[in-house]
Amino acid sequence: MNDIATPDVLAHPYFFCGIGGSGMLPLAMIVKGLGAQVAGSDRSYDQGRTPEKFAFLKQQGFALFPQDGSGITSRDQVLVASAAIEDTVPEVARAKELGCARLTRAELLSRLFNASPRSIAIGGTSGKSTVTGMIGWIMERAGLAPTIMNGAVMKNFVSPDTPFASARVGGGEYFVSEVDESDGSIALYNPSVSVLLNVSLDHKGMDELRELFGDFLARGNLAAANFDDAEARELSTQAQTIVSFGIGNPDADIGAEQGSIVEDGTSTAATVLDRRSGNSYPLTLPMPGRHNLSNALAAIAGAVAAGVPISDAVAALASFKGLARRFDIVGTSPSGVTVIDDFGHNPEKCRATLRTLKSQPGRIIAFFQPHGYGPLRQMGHELAETFAQELGPDDITIMCDPVYFGGTVDRSEGTGRIIKLIQDAGGHAEHIPARDACGDRMVELARPGDRIVVMGARDDTLSQFASRILQDI
Repeated sequence: MNDIATPDVLAHPYFFCGIGGSGMLPLAMIVKGLGAQVAGSDRSYDQGRTPEKFAFLKQQGFALFPQDGSGITSRDQVLVASAAIEDTVPEVARAKELGCARLTRAELLSRLFNASPRSIAIGGTSGKSTVTGMIGWIMERAGLAPTIMNGAVMKNFVSPDTPFASARVGGGEYFVSEVDESDGSIALYNPSVSVLLNVSLDHKGMDELRELFGDFLARGNLAAANFDDAEARELSTQAQTIVSFGIGNPDADIGAEQGSIVEDGTSTAATVLDRRSGNSYPLTLPMPGRHNLSNALAAIAGAVAAGVPISDAVAALASFKGLARRFDIVGTSPSGVTVIDDFGHNPEKCRATLRTLKSQPGRIIAFFQPHGYGPLRQMGHELAETFAQELGPDDITIMCDPVYFGGTVDRSEGTGRIIKLIQDAGGHAEHIPARDACGDRMVELARPGDRIVVMGARDDTLSQFASRILQDI
């Protein structure tokens, strides 16, 4: 298929294959918001899953088609599709037949991002979406009207007209976006400010991650890096100019005063130190967990690198409402059982969530839905260690089979192996293949004071599953 040049990016009609996906939907919203014509299809739309999302897209003026190729009608259209999607998918076959240009999500996003006068990219294994939302909100409160590309709904930007606010089209110069290392596409972005949160095992090996993240820091004019993370600290030497941050590292430019950190089940308070000037600022963050304090310091450092006064950045975070499915408290039953919806899907994200839960009293029932067979093979052993190490003898882990929406993936290794690894490490875990049966089991187990956390990625129906559990209890 032929290619298109950056200056002409918005002169074409676009067709998004998988338009309801967490990465595709916000990009489609940005492209349409910038004035392009956008249509799309999605397997979930055909299957009747998450109908409210597709009703919203229709209300916003997106033309939706069955995933049968019928939406590809002109050579002028640009097909936006995953690089991994099979050529047998009707949209791909039809676009190839007509000679349509084809871009991956990252190729299109990076062209828009790199064309912006000023840009902030957030990279790292964990915390990208939260820090992107935080920086977006700081820049918004500072009157800079940023365009924001996120992989999760940002509650500060939700309104009755925009319930799926994972993107925002601003009128200012700044483009704020999380960037992904899992497919190597982080290499496509040339940010004004690079923010590196952490480097740990996820979809790629450590040597490859070090190269990707090191190059990412080197490409930015300015960088912010986490000095609490040994890998990020080491890679920070590749940055041209660095603003460092960290809770525990005394060499970090922006840190937290030891002894000032106060946590409860819903918020975190601390005194933020700017060691460059010696000034301090009281921070009240309406989110629990030390990992979110680290995320806040990352957002402050990234915003400061972009020219926002540190006092303004700290003040803005007091009104940050968080993201959907990031330690999202669904509710508490009359019997005192709290249900939490969370995006945790790799060892580091799950560990952060479980530690936040364990910082408060009460038994934990942790449900985990693996987000694919491939990731389970890649990091299954580390996941098992996380659940075995972070949960106590009274807690329980329940896992269903990996999410599977079709395709040719190898399904020979599944959840049973992970459950055995948890049990061998001394943890209490059960494998129940069907997700609904897992829900029934958790309702059966729940008792007053328990916290039930629903964890997993790449499946919007997990939020409905969490709500159903609370309703049944």
